[in-house]
Amino acid sequence: MDLFDKVSEDIKNAMKAKDKVALETLRNVKKVFLEAKTAPGANDTLTDADALKLLQKLVKQGKDSAAIYTQQGRPDLAEGELAQVTVLEKYLPKQMSAEELEAELKKIIAEVGATSAKEMGKVMGVASKALAGKAEGRVISETVKRLLS
Repeated sequence: MDLFDKVSEDIKNAMKAKDKVALETLRNVKKVFLEAKTAPGANDTLTDADALKLLQKLVKQGKDSAAIYTQQGRPDLAEGELAQVTVLEKYLPKQMSAEELEAELKKIIAEVGATSAKEMGKVMGVASKALAGKAEGRVISETVKRLLS
């Protein structure tokens, strides 16, 4: 069962369980997936890799919105965003810990042969592909910067 079908199935389960947060979140996810499937050049297909990228984008947007709501003194809205993020994160692969990420990045830096911050682009290109879905790009970037300086 691919990710699209799993989300569709979970929408039914959320309806049966009367889980409003999950239902609203999953309907939004399905809408985003359908838009991606019907986009020009998509040929009515959505691979799991593309679906994961879309989910990661939605999680990032949700976290960013929650942070803005918190800054604006609206914890009620931030709480709603974070509840939706929790639902979305169930579909993402397990995120790497800081130690695991650092160990992987050290291997990648050794492979690439980077020695200074000037070569960060080389490392980021390889690291972004290798760690896609396992860590946020911002966290990868910050760790690479720290390891190269």
